[in-house]
Amino acid sequence: MASAALARPAATAQPRERGAVAALARSTWQSGRGRTIAFACGFAVFAYIQPVGYRSAYATLGARLHFAASFAGNDALRLFYGYPFDPVTVAGYSAWRVGGTLALVAAVFGVLAAVRALRTEEDSGRMELVLAGEITRGGAFWGAMTGVGACLILLWLAETVGFVAGGLQLSGSAYQSLANVSVAGALAGIGALASQFAATRRVALELGFAAVALFLALRVIADTASGVAWLRWLTPLGWAEQMRPFTGARPAFIAPAVLLSVASAVAAQRIAARRDVGAGVLGGRDSAEAHLRLLSSPLTQALRAERPSLIGWAIGIGAFGLIVGDTISAVSTSGFSKNIREAITRLGVGSIATKGGYLGFVFTFFILAVSVFACAQIAAARQEEADEHLETLLALPIGRARWLGGRLVLAAAAGAALAALAALATWGGAAAAGSPVSLAQMLEASANCLPAAILFLGAGALAYAVVPRASGAIAYSLVSLSFVWYLVGSMFSLPGWIVGVTPFAHIGLVPAAPFRVDAALAMSAVGIAACACALALFRGRDLTGPDAAVNY
Repeated sequence: MASAALARPAATAQPRERGAVAALARSTWQSGRGRTIAFACGFAVFAYIQPVGYRSAYATLGARLHFAASFAGNDALRLFYGYPFDPVTVAGYSAWRVGGTLALVAAVFGVLAAVRALRTEEDSGRMELVLAGEITRGGAFWGAMTGVGACLILLWLAETVGFVAGGLQLSGSAYQSLANVSVAGALAGIGALASQFAATRRVALELGFAAVALFLALRVIADTASGVAWLRWLTPLGWAEQMRPFTGARPAFIAPAVLLSVASAVAAQRIAARRDVGAGVLGGRDSAEAHLRLLSSPLTQALRAERPSLIGWAIGIGAFGLIVGDTISAVSTSGFSKNIREAITRLGVGSIATKGGYLGFVFTFFILAVSVFACAQIAAARQEEADEHLETLLALPIGRARWLGGRLVLAAAAGAALAALAALATWGGAAAAGSPVSLAQMLEASANCLPAAILFLGAGALAYAVVPRASGAIAYSLVSLSFVWYLVGSMFSLPGWIVGVTPFAHIGLVPAAPFRVDAALAMSAVGIAACACALALFRGRDLTGPDAAVNY
């Protein structure tokens, strides 16, 4: 009788936990719904415009054959889109362009979704409240990952609808979408693992994005260098490429992505079940062994705290620069369609079929990267305050302006170092490939990355001083919206006063265009003035604790 009485509560607990897991899955979906819908709309639109645009630009077989022999065979373009298996057909071209682009976007989404569902919930303290109910650590983990899976299904549906609306077959469209979403699933597993090893949301995102950068580098090397095609076996981006949607399907290549996602998720769940809530396997600064190096000033303390992040950024930018330099030789004699030439020319880089035009085009992405790095430093300052480390630091004879000023100086100096590294790596890669470029021009191009970065650093600092909880989102949004505005406005020949709203439109893209000293000085002056205002405003506001909600 006693054993039967004990068994009844256990039996009732199982359905209750299943209900709690389902509720947590719904909560995960709802908390990331806005981001997921935004990504899904982008997937659908991009999948639609590629087949439609290809039919319009290359209406005859002759035009498509010329395109395949010139543009699609260019190693420099494989850097962005991967290997083209059948660019002569509408479906083959769409698989190349959409697969090469959206697979990378899907990888980023997978990391964001997993870290948001796991590590962010722990950082905010909500996971402790969830675990106080009738749900185990394992149930909470699988509930969150189920919600992430629902987000991936929406991406798959959206991309499939976009392809079908663009006139492609349903079966091939669904298969192409599955190839891209398989990358998101694999990186969601990596993001789940990163959430267990990292002690904070920011470090988890950096670990996940480092994995994305590594997988992209492996895919790029496999697609652009001879004799190393086997590297595709080491990256989910290569597996998706080898599934060959529309060009001779090879569904067996989805198996590695499934295995990686499942194995990573299982490993992450087992780690989660054994560690403390809110902690990470790697531990945080609070539990690390005491070392007093780099603690003599706020500037050196910021350098100490940001060392792992700086190393990761340097490796990523340096590797990408080497790859860009290695592919320069492929652009000098390649032919491009009239439509493509005109679209790229509107960005202000001249002809992309020249070394200068190609480098000017690529360095727009280095400018974007250094600007994003500046935003990351604003987010790091906010994280230090949210973790309540700043209260202890300011109890010492250190002023607020000195602390924030040290952070801003570090961000500017490290941004300059990363820009110089991009230039040197590109120059070295070109020299190693036997297609040397001017070192002076590359250093000038690196200097061209700084004005926009300083401007966005000042805007982010000002947001941090006024609305600290939203400062990271504001900084990242300003950079991303400005860059998209610049690309769309330039590509579609919008009036100059509309395109001129974004700072990117006022940058002379060296070496394709001369360095615009007046615009550089103006952007730098505005950024420095914003930093000065931020220092003044930061002195007068209260410190704020952990964010109530983070949804990115």
